[in-house]
Amino acid sequence: MVAVPGRVPDVSAPPRQVRERVALGVLLVVTAAVYLWNLSISGWANSFYSAAVQAGSQSWTALFFGSSDAANAITVDKTPAALWVMGLSVRLFGFSSWTVLAPQAVMGVLAVAVLYASVRRVSGPGPALLAGTVLAFTPVAALMFRFNNPDALLVVLLVAAAYCTQRACAPGAGRWWLVATGTLVGGAFLAKMLQAVLVLPAFGAAYLICASAPLPSRIRRLGAGVAALVLSGGWYLLLVELWPAAHRPYIGGSQGNSIVELALGYNGVGRLTGAETGGLGNLNFDVGWGRLLGAGMGAEIGWLLPAALIGAAAGFILTRRAPRTDPARAALIIWAGWLAVTAVVFSYANGIVHSYYTVALAPAIAACLAIGANLLWRNRTRPPCAVALAATLLVTVTLAVVLLARRPDWMPWLRPLIAVVGVAAAVLLLVSARLPGAVAGVVAALAAVSILAGPVAYSVATAAAPHQGAIPMAGPARGGGFGPGFLHAPEPTPDLAALLTEDADRYTWPAAVVGSNNAAGYQLATGVPVMAVGGFNGTDPAPTLKVFRDLVAQGRIHYFIESRIMAGARADHGGSEAAVQIADWVARTFSPRTVGGTVVYDLTS
Repeated sequence: MVAVPGRVPDVSAPPRQVRERVALGVLLVVTAAVYLWNLSISGWANSFYSAAVQAGSQSWTALFFGSSDAANAITVDKTPAALWVMGLSVRLFGFSSWTVLAPQAVMGVLAVAVLYASVRRVSGPGPALLAGTVLAFTPVAALMFRFNNPDALLVVLLVAAAYCTQRACAPGAGRWWLVATGTLVGGAFLAKMLQAVLVLPAFGAAYLICASAPLPSRIRRLGAGVAALVLSGGWYLLLVELWPAAHRPYIGGSQGNSIVELALGYNGVGRLTGAETGGLGNLNFDVGWGRLLGAGMGAEIGWLLPAALIGAAAGFILTRRAPRTDPARAALIIWAGWLAVTAVVFSYANGIVHSYYTVALAPAIAACLAIGANLLWRNRTRPPCAVALAATLLVTVTLAVVLLARRPDWMPWLRPLIAVVGVAAAVLLLVSARLPGAVAGVVAALAAVSILAGPVAYSVATAAAPHQGAIPMAGPARGGGFGPGFLHAPEPTPDLAALLTEDADRYTWPAAVVGSNNAAGYQLATGVPVMAVGGFNGTDPAPTLKVFRDLVAQGRIHYFIESRIMAGARADHGGSEAAVQIADWVARTFSPRTVGGTVVYDLTS
């Protein structure tokens, strides 16, 4: 096929050859193997969410609201869509580490498949295979699609929404594609709230600029998509807000028992400004463009970020003379817009931004790289395109060497191998237009190997290592967190577990402890409801001291477990001190008893 500068051949529906089907099948099988292999090595992974899934397996009310315990004292600090998926898995197949984590692995395989279909529509099967491989073997993706945080559901729904937006832009597309887009983004909102809306500027711009429908129709259909978004994402917020507070759990993460406050404050604007109730802000002090390539996030997501940006820029240049409805331009607006907005927000957010959040960038990086590289390769007879290909490869190889050098003791031979192969491939790319077709194909394969070797090796190492706690990190044999009692759940001794389960059916909460992670550890070990006083980090006013004393007087709480009060549970971080007051009152009022090295108070004595 002869490439016309600025034009993209119509590859929206090329014949599906057997070789293409086999290649896609191999990609999905390998992805599934990596994501499912030895999945239970991480145990309960994030115990905070696993305990909520356990509660949902015991109580439909807990499942609906996303409660931390089956007695419905308080919810997790997110909307519960991801918990619904895991909860249904557990109800169907029983409660275990595997049934909690497997849904995320399945979502990862689905995300790869949908991204493949999306890129294939504008660039063909080869680039689609590259995009799917990049997504599957981005280290943070290999981490989060084997973990039980809400990010997996967020990503797969947003990838599906991007695909629907591409279909909506195509000639002859019906109005329901944008309705599907809005519905999927609304579902993503119920997984991780305002992070889901970061893609909307790109989706809206792509449709307004590139859709084949007349402008009035484009505006009306966008309105329908927005309405679908509001309905699919807003029904739950409205229902919870209208639900009588006395008949539902407290909304964790809020100070006013409001899910709207949670969505717009703690999990919304607060993440940007750092003014989060009970939050500690950006502890790494790394705000700026360098964050995505720095020590905290570089090894998670940075490997192919420059290549994706170069590919997107080249793609816009090469399609600048194409018709308004050009499908490649529409796809580039969708994926590059997604990448740009999300990258800027993650780079400059002053609140709580963990490195694993960057999994939301992985599909956009994969798509921009594949679409841009395909356009450059097909136009490599033009010297600027050949130079851009070689320069992109050199930048990517250099970055891979830098990222691998941050773990110098791990596979030290990989750095020089990538450098040698990458430099050789870059030199050959400069003259690739003069090479025979088969030889040029070998050069392209060498280039792909050199840019993928680092992230693939890091992803496999990530999958092989256990990851637990609230802040997992990609990489070989390394977890994350700030120590026991805050982000890692405690594991009670057999004596303490036996004490908590004895006569447990006589109490609404056989135990209470400050902090959801602490409560999760005891609850997972015993299978009985444990009240998380103060929510995730002890800063929520749930319960208040008065309510707690009333529950004790009614004989509904058996034991109070002493724990280290987290630094966040102080008024100077904007949160309630109810948890501190409760712990002080218990210590003054009841006699301590040490069981298995842990101090407990019998609130019925």
